Amino acid sequence: MSKLFPRTALWSRRLRAALAVLATAVAMCGVVLVATSTPSSAATCNGYVGLTFDDGPTGSTSALLNVLRSNGARATMFNVGQNVQNNRSAAQAQVAAGMWVGNHSWNHAHMTSMSQAQMQSDLSQTSSAIQSATGIRPQLFRPPYGETNSTLQSVASSLGMRQVIWDVDSQDWNGASVSQIVANASRLQAGQVILMHDGIQNTRDAIPQIMANLTSRNLCPGMISPSTGRAVAPDGTTPPPTTTPPPAGGTCTATATTTNVWGDRYNTSVTVSGASTWTVVVAITAPQRVSTIWNGTATWDSSGTVMTMRSNGSGNTFGFTTMTNGNSGARPQVRSCTAG
Repeated sequence: MSKLFPRTALWSRRLRAALAVLATAVAMCGVVLVATSTPSSAATCNGYVGLTFDDGPTGSTSALLNVLRSNGARATMFNVGQNVQNNRSAAQAQVAAGMWVGNHSWNHAHMTSMSQAQMQSDLSQTSSAIQSATGIRPQLFRPPYGETNSTLQSVASSLGMRQVIWDVDSQDWNGASVSQIVANASRLQAGQVILMHDGIQNTRDAIPQIMANLTSRNLCPGMISPSTGRAVAPDGTTPPPTTTPPPAGGTCTATATTTNVWGDRYNTSVTVSGASTWTVVVAITAPQRVSTIWNGTATWDSSGTVMTMRSNGSGNTFGFTTMTNGNSGARPQVRSCTAG
């Protein structure tokens, strides 16, 4: 018996050790279960916005990613090909952090002054650099300075990319303060995209307040759809509309035509069919702005980019002049036509 006691004691010690390990594993599982249940307590997303950062990767990309992650934000990084080539690890870190990546040209040149062949070479080289570094071929393209034309859009499309400008300009590139950046971002509406930049301290400092404002309005950061250029859920789905359409007595059709184009502006004529009284909603791409309207009564949303035009007894054709403000390629889009 005396010989068995040490074995029994040894077995007892081993049993206690095994139970301790099991208890630790159970505790760890409990932590995992709590962590996986966290998303269910997240705020409801009644719409999505596109947070975008241009000109990366930079020496501050890591700091930007840390702020985004700590605030539960995902964003689209419009990268400059030359920067990706010189800082492949930062580009890889963007994807590892859950960000989406897009093409922002090779070296941020004024692309509208290039030939079609030069555009093709520039964008192709940039997409190849991004794919080589991250394994992802960009589906989105943002022209430097927002300068574009039909040739550039066609080249981007031929390379499998949709052009994306922006609806809201944070003005961070223009020396905006943190409070100014936050105020500009507060104009974001569901589906819209905001322009920000990698490498700017004020922008990083503004992110917590931007996210707090979005959360208070049940808006969440999403991806930019390669099909529509609008912000949608991270899985690519579009949420149902959260606004009630205006009262209507029926439907109508509104057709927009660009009638005159000058260096800094152009005219649009919209003809309505199917109703003698109507309400037409038209979206303008920032930084473009409407300077003059005729044959209708217009109101604007808080962003200044969505115009609601109502008939005023002047017939079924209205028009307006749009200042390009450096974005010469975008044209207004008719979103809806409501009779009555």
